This record gives sequence, structure tokens and C-alpha cells, in this order.
Amino acid sequence: MNHPEQLSLPTSDDQTLLLRTVAAVQAAGHAVKALFDPHARPQTLQEIASTIEANDRVSMSILRQALSQARPGARWDDDEEGRGPLPDGEWWVCDPVEGAIHHIHGSPRWGVTATLVRDNVPVLTAIHLPLTGDTYTALRGGGAWLNGTALKASSKSDLRAAMVGTGQAAPGEGAAVYRRIGGSVSAMLEAALVVHVSVPSTMQLIDVAAGRQDLFWQYSQVRSGLVAGALLVAEAGGRVTDLHGRPWQPDSRGFLAGAPALTAPAAAILAACDEEAGQ
Repeated sequence: MNHPEQLSLPTSDDQTLLLRTVAAVQAAGHAVKALFDPHARPQTLQEIASTIEANDRVSMSILRQALSQARPGARWDDDEEGRGPLPDGEWWVCDPVEGAIHHIHGSPRWGVTATLVRDNVPVLTAIHLPLTGDTYTALRGGGAWLNGTALKASSKSDLRAAMVGTGQAAPGEGAAVYRRIGGSVSAMLEAALVVHVSVPSTMQLIDVAAGRQDLFWQYSQVRSGLVAGALLVAEAGGRVTDLHGRPWQPDSRGFLAGAPALTAPAAAILAACDEEAGQ
């Protein structure tokens, strides 16, 4: 993704659309919050899957109605685990309950996201965390915000002082990806100050955009888990690349975001891990 200073200013149409997107994720979040039980402890895979599906339906029905009215010509990315680029044009990429596994286990690390992607470039996003009431927003060329206060990514330049993190893009990614994750965590434990491994990616990326976390990387990717956070980090002044330091695109094989001075040394470490593993 390009740095914000290289971008044209947002249009008034997109600014108005962002306000309607915020209203949509907040309404969906309110509905999903009503389904949240801090004491929930599902026991089986079937129970987990069915509960997530039911919660997603509630949230997505609200998002689809509100955002279709706000942007009738935009299409919908209905594959929540979709990978790679979308056809040209405008698309809504949403996660009706980002961090659904946390929601159904009574943990607070979840939210609702909606991002408008135009010709494979995320142009506006809203992320709402119902349990705290926080709403993160970003507009391409217009900055990143938390409840109306501007966000600023970390300015650290020493990886040894950095808080970094990674996690799965989705369950069932396979042994090869798991080996890469494990190798990268070991390497970063030696190179960085603290390593955090968790899902969902959006929750780590909002911390990166806010400067509370310095770096995030991920092998493989799922569109709905990255487009919102990628725009947020870029507009907060962070750098978003693939694992080789090239500008990140939806068809990139990996993802790296963080303080501008840290992404190059982190990419070098991750590349060395792959070389040692024969990737």
C-alpha cells in the first residue's frame, strides 16, 4: 500500500460514506453484543461452528442492508475466508464478527469490520468494538482515527525494543504454514523484545495503528482479516508490505505492517527463516 502522503485527498462522497459505514458497524455490533455471554464455554467443534454461523447471520444482515443502501453499486465479497484479488470495481469486504472464536468463548477480543475496496485498494474502513464502545476509522488519504482522535503508528527504530506479533490467517492452513509461523516466532523471540501470537489479525493491527504494538506479520492471508487493518496502519503513518518489503497487494503471499524503520529488518529476519527452512 502507498503511504498517505502519496495519496489524493478523499472526496466528500467517501467522507459521507464513511459516516454511514460507522453507523452500520455500530448497529451490527450492538446486535452482536446482545448475543455475547462472558460465561459461554462451548464444548464441541459442532457447537462452535453453529454458534459462529448464527452470530454472523445476525450481524451480516444488518451490515448488508445498511451498506447496500449506502452504496447500491458496490458488490459483496461473500467469502469470509476469501484470498487474493477481487475483480475490478467496488466491493464491501466485511467481517460480521471479527474474532468470532473469542466472542463465543466469553473473551472480549472481537469486533465488527466493514471496508470498501475499490479496484483492489481499500479506501475506507470502520472497525467497532462493542464491549468498549471504541470505533476505529480510516479514509484513504484522510488519516486514521479512534473515536475522532488521530492515530499514530510507532516510531521505534530498534527491533530489540519492539513489541511484535503474528497469528494464523485461518484454521487449517496446513503443516508448511505452521512450520513457518513457528520458525518466525523463534527468530523474533531472539530479535525483538516481546512476541505476541494471537487471532484475529485485526485486533493486533489496530494496536499497530495506535502505536501500542510495533509490528505484525502473517503468512498467507484472508482478505476480511487484513484489508481493514492494512488501511488503518497505512493511514496512521505505518508501513504495509509483503514479507519481502514490496508494497502489499491483495494477492501478496504474506503481510507485514508496522513502524516504518522496523519493517525492513523484520523482513530480513523472516526471509532468513524461510531460507533455513528451505522455503
